[in-house]
Amino acid sequence: MATETSIGFVGRILSIGILVYTVVIALVVLRKTNVEPRTDDAEVFANFIGMAPQVDGPIVTLHIQDNQFVRKGELLTEIDPRPYAYALERAKSEQKALEGQIIDESRNIAAQKSGVAVAEAGVHNADANVERASAAVDEARASVANAQAGFSRAEADLAYATNNLHRLEPLLIEQFVTVDQIDQARTLEVTRRQAVEQARSQLKLAQATLQSSIAQHKQSRATLEQGQQQVIQSEHSVTTLEPLTAQRSGRSAAIDTAQYNLDNTRIFAPFDARVTNLTISEGEYAHTGQQVFTLIDTRRWWVIGNFRETQLKHIRPGMRADVYLLSDPRHPLQGTVASVGFGVTPDGDILGRLGPGLPDVQRTLNWVHLASRFPVRILIDSPDTNLLRMGESSVVIIRSQPGPHGF
Repeated sequence: MATETSIGFVGRILSIGILVYTVVIALVVLRKTNVEPRTDDAEVFANFIGMAPQVDGPIVTLHIQDNQFVRKGELLTEIDPRPYAYALERAKSEQKALEGQIIDESRNIAAQKSGVAVAEAGVHNADANVERASAAVDEARASVANAQAGFSRAEADLAYATNNLHRLEPLLIEQFVTVDQIDQARTLEVTRRQAVEQARSQLKLAQATLQSSIAQHKQSRATLEQGQQQVIQSEHSVTTLEPLTAQRSGRSAAIDTAQYNLDNTRIFAPFDARVTNLTISEGEYAHTGQQVFTLIDTRRWWVIGNFRETQLKHIRPGMRADVYLLSDPRHPLQGTVASVGFGVTPDGDILGRLGPGLPDVQRTLNWVHLASRFPVRILIDSPDTNLLRMGESSVVIIRSQPGPHGF
């Protein structure tokens, strides 16, 4: 009887111990899952870009294969470069032709400026001729004045000699004067008359010279005005290089564009990457802006883990994380929490539809309300590019201690 009692007592003790142990374990696990959250709703993620050519043309060489690893700067594919090489040569030829036109036009402008200089020299010469003609006119007028004065003196002398002869001739009859005196008076009168004729001729000559000088002056003035008009016309005919030199930037830009297009016929890897979604072959016609394959950036790998909203208060950027890939769960990867998501698309079954107008709120609610999940981004330390794959499933455990990137 005592033995049965002792056995029953031991059984109760064991039951209580097992119950207490279970409760303790449950509390420990509960605390562990809250302090160090985990989720199996996680996937491996990396940045990726679609490689699209920037020029059109058939693909002549394809240097890559699907899922191949490529290094930064490695040649991936080549598009037929011949049309773009021809365009570059044409642009260079047009630029050389423009430079030749500029040189020829420079020579023409130099000749035109020389013509202006010649016209200006002609104007200076004509101006000097005008000044000389003006001086000649003044000199001729002075000569006319002198000739007029000489003619007046000659007429006065002739009048005196004539009057003197007429006064002496009556005195000869009465023999108050001699014949010789009469002859002298007559000779003087003839001499004075010749002097008058000579002075009249000199006056006419001076007047003719004056008229000739005036005509020469007018001709010189006309020549001067004509030369001035020629200078103005020559200056207006001088062209400039601005219309041609303004084309230099356009021709240079055309060369740069052609060179840019030619360079883009060769597509290089912009970073270390993995080629994927390669579904083309040589001979395919590539179109500008249309993707031909995809490159996965292997420099950085992430794990996006979706954690319940009740766990987010225990997750902070900088905390360490263990990542278990389902393809190799025995070798966990180390990572660091980079960021915690702040927004997800609202559940339409709970909130309804958001849009213009009034909110569309659901009239019924589910009895079971599931916690929303927010994405947490974990940066993997020292990723193995041969191990990680885009979209690979994984399990993430957040550790409480901060990592080397701790904040």
